[in-house]
Amino acid sequence: MVEPAALLPEPESPPLRLVTEPAATDRPSPDREPAPGRPTPHLEIPPYELASALTLERELGVSHVLAQALVRRGLGNPATARDFLDAREEHPPSAFSGIDRALSVIDRHIRSRSRITIHGDYDVDGVCATAIMVRALRALGAKADWFLPARIEDGYGLSLDTVRRLAARGTRLLITVDCAITAVEEVQAARSLGLDVVVSDHHHPRPDGLLPGCLIVHPAVCGYPCTDLCGTGVASKLAQALGAPTVDEDIELVALATVADLMSLRGENRRLVRRGVAALTTTARPGLRALMAVAGVDPSALDARALAFRLAPRINAAGRLRRADAGVELLLTDDESRAAQIAAELDEANTERRAVERQIDWEAEAQISRLGERSAYVLAGEGWHPGVIGIVASRIVERHHRPAVLVALEEEGICRGSGRSIPGFDLLAALHDCAEHLERYGGHRAAAGLTVRADRLELLAGAFERHAHAVLTPKMLHPALSVDAVVSGSELGLALAEELELLEPCGVGNPRPRLLVPGGRFENLRPMGETGRHARFMVAAGGTTTSAVAFGCDGRLEAKPGEPVDAVFFLERNFWRGAVAPRLILGCIRPCSAAPIEVLGEPSDYMHAVVGELDRRLPGAPSSPPANHSRRTILDRRGESPLTVLTDALATGTPVLAVCAEVSRRLPGLASRIGGFSLISYHALESNPGLADRYAHVVALDPPAGALQLILLELGAGYTHLTWGAAELRFAQQMHELEYGLRASLVALYRGLRGRVTGQELERLLRGEGPHSRPARLAGRLIRVLAELELVSLDRELPALAIAGLGPTALDRSAAYRVYTQRYEDGQQFLNNNTNPRQSSPAPAVARAR
Repeated sequence: MVEPAALLPEPESPPLRLVTEPAATDRPSPDREPAPGRPTPHLEIPPYELASALTLERELGVSHVLAQALVRRGLGNPATARDFLDAREEHPPSAFSGIDRALSVIDRHIRSRSRITIHGDYDVDGVCATAIMVRALRALGAKADWFLPARIEDGYGLSLDTVRRLAARGTRLLITVDCAITAVEEVQAARSLGLDVVVSDHHHPRPDGLLPGCLIVHPAVCGYPCTDLCGTGVASKLAQALGAPTVDEDIELVALATVADLMSLRGENRRLVRRGVAALTTTARPGLRALMAVAGVDPSALDARALAFRLAPRINAAGRLRRADAGVELLLTDDESRAAQIAAELDEANTERRAVERQIDWEAEAQISRLGERSAYVLAGEGWHPGVIGIVASRIVERHHRPAVLVALEEEGICRGSGRSIPGFDLLAALHDCAEHLERYGGHRAAAGLTVRADRLELLAGAFERHAHAVLTPKMLHPALSVDAVVSGSELGLALAEELELLEPCGVGNPRPRLLVPGGRFENLRPMGETGRHARFMVAAGGTTTSAVAFGCDGRLEAKPGEPVDAVFFLERNFWRGAVAPRLILGCIRPCSAAPIEVLGEPSDYMHAVVGELDRRLPGAPSSPPANHSRRTILDRRGESPLTVLTDALATGTPVLAVCAEVSRRLPGLASRIGGFSLISYHALESNPGLADRYAHVVALDPPAGALQLILLELGAGYTHLTWGAAELRFAQQMHELEYGLRASLVALYRGLRGRVTGQELERLLRGEGPHSRPARLAGRLIRVLAELELVSLDRELPALAIAGLGPTALDRSAAYRVYTQRYEDGQQFLNNNTNPRQSSPAPAVARAR
């Protein structure tokens, strides 16, 4: 017989989590930064369609951040996205093919008052499914009881011994929940003993395709539209079809089991969990209220993570170390004092489970140290508890990003094991390849259970490692963290935290949104928690600061104070002493990108560019683009971090051109934090507007210094992003003063000229002194004005510059000076009207196009 999952993935430690769970006294957060020594995830920013995101913003009224996340998750269509956000998907029980025949049999046994036994499983899903069916049948007048196997004595699923015992004690209808889709022989034995059987399950059928010879309610087998229902979800649908009055009340159990069993939170599961979480906040069930009390869960702040990391582990603990019946009793009792007693026992069992887990974890890590780096690990130990090794296997996968199988050695020679996988590696397929060394096994791609003889364990380890070595690629062995949205520091507020809750419930298939904050700085780092295992700090980005925490980092971060880093965060509403504030939870850090930046339009020969400026036509009045010329869509993103806008534009996977007031002063700061785009100054773009044609995105880092430069931003097809804030406005004003406020520069150049200057000495004179050199175009303007005033002469052939006249003169005698002065005054007036967007609304010419 194939065992469909001796141990399903434990909700305490999903295989894809990056860090360990905090202590019970800490705020739960399953998505955290890797602890020191663990492989640092590779950061991936999947490309997305900006046009789709803009459509979602316009039609759904959502932020650009949420729109990015929706598009990246395949929800770019407004109708599809709206249905997802509203969690509307629902299907009737009649969608299970053949369910009517199962209902007929169950109804017959209810009316005849024959004994009906619900056979469940010892995990959260099996416990909740059992409770739902028992409540439903009893509410309908049935004579119903339950049986849960003991993990150690009975093993997983329906056994022949259990069938015989149930038949002997008078059971006439056996309904399995969350098990038995592979129990072909066991169901046949039950039928031969006179039992009617209804199998209600959601696990994978046997590889050979054989199904139990009885009535089956199974989402995949029966063609139900949502194949990701957990066992409790299937049981709830069966209870609904029976017309049980308890169905609405039990939606909270469906939510708990769906999250605990790591089912995909898409489709109908999304609606079931959202409704169930809402019901749990006001539950009247004494058992759940008592469980939340011992787990330290505030019902008003309940979410899917609290279910996975606070409630589910305590119910699971009974099935791991003792018997799971306590969980069923907890969910069925109406006695508050009895509920409190059971909840306390479950909490004690969970504490014991954690201690056992830590011991096994330590011993497993010691084995890995001796083995060295492998493609996969098969680890075994005496005294390891079979109910806990699955959790430890998950821990091993988290830390080393390798498939792992842990085996509990037993005196009888038949050992039980549990395995966990990494993304891209099919664990069940690996066990198929090793089947000759196994007694039995079952599960799925991410998690599996097995039994193996002790004398075959070494052969299993060798075969498993060889399979992993052949299948795993270097990329698969390096963890990846995918980003949902690029965010500016100014957006990381309470409003966004509340809006992102529209994506709840989050979990498998619908993870919490990961937000990339590019070029942020960490400040005021201090340890957090009784042992200092976690850290608090502030994130400075985009001119704002936001409080943040990092879990499982031993109070340290991989970033020096003030050093710019790209960091991935989860944003949440943090409730503390009656106050609500936004809080970031660190997921991953990486050094800022060092990708190259292509500079356009800057001269390679300084003196050649100086001479060329003398021949340039003097700038005139701004002109409008041709009527038939394509126009870019202008996106007013002023006030956001320019780094964020650049990163967001790059994430579309199309070419990006950044435009600034002065390349030489902008380039060093950008190159240390971001790359992968082209950079050009407004002056170079003005000289050759066609340079922007091949770029889908033009990002205006600094404001244009005049209407002509503004028009240049509109030319071409694609998008223009306006990103400047107060600091960029001041920079643009300073650069415009340098470019066209020529009086001081003219005086300085003329006074520095001594006789005839040529060669390198001339270039040094024109470049000027100080940390920033004088642009060649500015040097050419200065020579042009001085030459028109007959104060200098220029030999273009050498080139050489010499004093041609002495004495005071009026600068406005130069036609070029008058043109430059007018350009200076027009630009100053234009920039002065382009005030900080946080202080005034954008001008109509650059209105936000969303």
